[in-house]
Amino acid sequence: MPGSSDRKTTQAPRPRKPNYNQIHALPLPLEIYPLPVFLPHNPISILHVVWCSLVQLWSRPSSHPAQLYKAHLSGESNSIHVTDPVAIRVLWERGFFGKGSLSRSEPSWLERERRRQGLSAAQTSEEVTRKRREERKEFKKERARKEREMIEKQLLDEGRGKGVKVTVLDELEETQSSRTASQANGTLGEGNGVLPSSPSADGYSGTNVVDPEDMGVPNESTPNGSDSINLMDGNSSPGPEHAYLDSGEGQNQAKATKGSQKTPSPIQPSPTKSPTKSPEMIITNQEHLQLTSEEAFFLAYGLGVLEIWSDESPTPLPNLTLFQTFRQQSYFPPRPSTQLEMDDPFLLSYVVYHHFRSLGWVIRPGIKFGVDYLLYNRGPVFAHAEFAVVILPSYTDPYYSRSPEAQKGTDRRQRKPWHWLHCVNRVQSQVRKSLLLVYVEVPPPEIDHDGKNNPPEDIGRVLERYRVWEVNVKRWIPNRSRD
Repeated sequence: MPGSSDRKTTQAPRPRKPNYNQIHALPLPLEIYPLPVFLPHNPISILHVVWCSLVQLWSRPSSHPAQLYKAHLSGESNSIHVTDPVAIRVLWERGFFGKGSLSRSEPSWLERERRRQGLSAAQTSEEVTRKRREERKEFKKERARKEREMIEKQLLDEGRGKGVKVTVLDELEETQSSRTASQANGTLGEGNGVLPSSPSADGYSGTNVVDPEDMGVPNESTPNGSDSINLMDGNSSPGPEHAYLDSGEGQNQAKATKGSQKTPSPIQPSPTKSPTKSPEMIITNQEHLQLTSEEAFFLAYGLGVLEIWSDESPTPLPNLTLFQTFRQQSYFPPRPSTQLEMDDPFLLSYVVYHHFRSLGWVIRPGIKFGVDYLLYNRGPVFAHAEFAVVILPSYTDPYYSRSPEAQKGTDRRQRKPWHWLHCVNRVQSQVRKSLLLVYVEVPPPEIDHDGKNNPPEDIGRVLERYRVWEVNVKRWIPNRSRD
């Protein structure tokens, strides 16, 4: 095509992507000090390894930050917030913990606001995603337009075989030629601007004629020209000044009145003022990092890098208090500490979260796809999630089948209908993710001599009683499973 080479030469270069390998080099918010590599062909390297080992043995460096990161537990919403900008960047860049309160995932509200006011030229991840979706939308429109042209050409060939009137066929051919000329020149052609109507059973029942001089003129009632006729899109609605006439006498009337009508001048858009780039403009960051209960407890208990404060306590909340608080808040309404069970939602979710985090996976909430968690190999900025996790409690201990009533309650809690599994598996196959059923074996409660279930005093002792095993579910397709 004539304009294809021009578009290739005038296409603006894409902005360079951030170096995510350097930004997200560390998988967790901890400092690591690995020993140097031993090279067998270089004997001096063994001296370097020995020296570094002795230095770390004599004065071992700390892997934790000098000052722990702080978070706030809200009593109204039962959520955990991090407001320190440094802690927000560290927790996101090292492990992808939490999400921005004003963003889809990465906390990028401040960068988007600077770009909106003209203070920054860097694109955020949300803007890149929006641009990619717009390009995909335009591609689908272009594909639909080509499909319409193929259908019209096929109907034209079929109409000639059925002996339809020659005038209708000529008008269709003229429409095809005018569209081709418009695509080549970038403007509407000087043809009649004939738009074919919907075909009937015996061919085309009639045609609609549009004045070509009025096709690109914006409507007076709509300054943006949304009511103007566009041949590329069949969904546009005509304006009041556009005359739709039938073939025959209507064409003569349109040609007679064509010269008498005065073409209105197109409305010029008002110039927009560019934002003032003042170096004194300071934008206050109104976004914070929101953590889930599992993420906050893993950072506080599993890694020991987070302090969680509350309005009700002048000191950071201890891990045991957090453990009990999160368990109580996992029920609705919250339960007292004496009515907690071994299969409460927080315990099951945290056991699975801790399990996959310890295996090196980046685990994110999966409510978007109807599952509990999504597993990423490195993180959401590198690739899509590979696995979708659904947590299922398993009651294999004899305690849960000690009586018919207990067995009935256990069956009611772990029973799932077959269509539930079919729906979840179908959704994951459509988004190209593997469904992972994670069974958590629920241990029996620890009952003291008085027959009471007292709150636990050792978190590690409670967690080590749970067992986790995975089942990977895939759709069996005979064409892909032949020997």
